[in-house]
Amino acid sequence: MATFTWLPANEANAADVEAVFATGGARTCRCQALKVPGWIWRDSTQEEREAALREQTACGTPGPTSGLIGYVDDEPAGWVAVEPREDYPRLWSRKQAWMRMDPELEGVWSVTCFVVRKGHRRVGLTYELADATVAYGRQVGARVLEGYPIEPAPGKTVIWDEASVGLVQVFVEAGYEVVASPTLRRRVVRRVLERD
Repeated sequence: MATFTWLPANEANAADVEAVFATGGARTCRCQALKVPGWIWRDSTQEEREAALREQTACGTPGPTSGLIGYVDDEPAGWVAVEPREDYPRLWSRKQAWMRMDPELEGVWSVTCFVVRKGHRRVGLTYELADATVAYGRQVGARVLEGYPIEPAPGKTVIWDEASVGLVQVFVEAGYEVVASPTLRRRVVRRVLERD
């Protein structure tokens, strides 16, 4: 049976981060979709997104960092972005009200993106990464964890890159609760850590 472990990205090495991001749509986005102002593909270059990820993960430093690297039997296999909500300027610049829910709520950390390498998909790694956000949130003193997953309509599926924000079921299994359903498919989920 495979063993899952995780590290804050700043405690991982840069080669492990690159191994996870050198796959699918993650190779292009580099977890910058909610970080850069403007429209990411028009207003930033691939080199700028790669440099931003290196800076944000802060490998080999005391941090802070922008996410967690998940390992399966010591092989880098996945990523989940988790950091203070205010570090995501595009959450606040969008017109959708769900992107600005409870703006005065303090201590909110956003869980915005999952990446799983080919060869490790469909074995539950996203669930492990979601659980890791809870343990990490406690370590860093987060009061609330918040995600923005997709819930496909009954009988419908989503493509992998579309599901990079996570699926509702994944968050619910990690103890998050649905707090809003602002669109047909989008949900806002939260896990309050103060009461745990």
